[in-house]
Parts: sequence; structure tokens; C-alpha cells
Amino acid sequence: MEKKKTFNLYCDESCHLENDGKPYMLLGYVNCAYPQVRLHTDHIKELKKQHRYAGEIKWTKVSHKQYGFYADLIDYFFATELSFRAVVVPKNRINNASFEQTYDTFYYKMYWQLLHHKMSMENNYNIYLDVKDTLSAKKVGILKEILRIDYSAIRNLQNIRSHESMLMQLADVLMGAIAYLNNQPDGKVKAKTRLIEKISAHSSHPLTHSTRKDLDKFNLFFIELK
Repeated sequence: MEKKKTFNLYCDESCHLENDGKPYMLLGYVNCAYPQVRLHTDHIKELKKQHRYAGEIKWTKVSHKQYGFYADLIDYFFATELSFRAVVVPKNRINNASFEQTYDTFYYKMYWQLLHHKMSMENNYNIYLDVKDTLSAKKVGILKEILRIDYSAIRNLQNIRSHESMLMQLADVLMGAIAYLNNQPDGKVKAKTRLIEKISAHSSHPLTHSTRKDLDKFNLFFIELK
């Protein structure tokens, strides 16, 4: 019997609060084969060393001065077996009253949408969520209950802090690019605009629309809520 493969999913979220004034909520993850985690982590550390980049990798830190590092980071992502998926939700279409649900319930439904389309029962998964606030532990507990019903393939689901994982930080950059373009289309930071253009060129797809469902490397799903 063929041994199951194990993948780590590093999940991030952006503009996910109900009343933050942003038109889109985003949930996403970077997917890495478990045996390759150290390889990619070490390579990203080497990129940081080459560019003399200090501190945590974040979308908010993308600037003219640091553009070379972030450009190389994006090039590295697209040159490897790492993959990315994000769900983008228009908040003005959320209608919780019609479904007799709370915003929190809707939030967990969107996490389920993010995860279940690309998961296979033939594999095992470790899912890591970025610690965002004091409710992070509660979120993990509820997601465990929701997902274990359908996925015995989930081996581990827990919170980690972004500074503990280079791949979580990579997820922040990719998520930040999509959120910046869709939530701040008039953004004036040239380095961020250039990085968005680089991601779009690599993926051969604009970051404002869904990709084909069968694309694995860089998968975007703009949900059309009923």
C-alpha cells in the first residue's frame, strides 16, 4: 500500500472583520509538502541573508528599499512546488439574516470553502493558522469540530505565530498583494504595485478574478454569494 503524503497548510486571513470598512474578506494558505518545509525555510533565510533583510517578512514592509528581496521571494515561490490558494468574499453580498446565521458562522463556512476543494483523503494535512487576536484559540477549536466531520485526513490543526514560520510569512505577502489590489485599487506604493504585477505575470492571471478550478499552483476563488 502506498504511503500517504503529508502536506502543511499555512493559513492567513485579511480584512476578515465584519465592520472594518474593507469590501473584500480574504482567506488563504500556502501549501508545502511536509518533507520540504526545512528546504524552503532555509532557502528563504538565505534570500534574507543575501539581501540583508532583517525581521519578519510582511506585506506591510514592502517598499522601494526592500523590493529586490520581495521580488526574489516571489520568483522563488513560483519556481518551486509550493502552491497557494485564496478565497475572496464580497462583504456587501453577505446576507446572514436570510440564512439565520451569525457573521462568525459565515466566517467558518468560508474557511471550509477554502480548505475542502483542494484536500484529498489520500493525503494527510497539518493546518496552521496565524494568531491574529485573543479569539484565535477559539477559532481553532471550532474549525476542528467542523472539519473533522469530513476530513479524517487532518492530522493536526493549531495556531502558530507568524514569526515562527517563513512559509506563514510568505502567505502573508501573497494575501497582502491580493487584498491591496482589491481593497485599495488606488494604492500609491509603487513597490507594492510592481510586486502585484510580478505575481500576476507569473500566474498568467489578474488578481481580481477567479482562476480555473483545476489550477493548483496559484488558485483564486472569488465567491459569488447568492
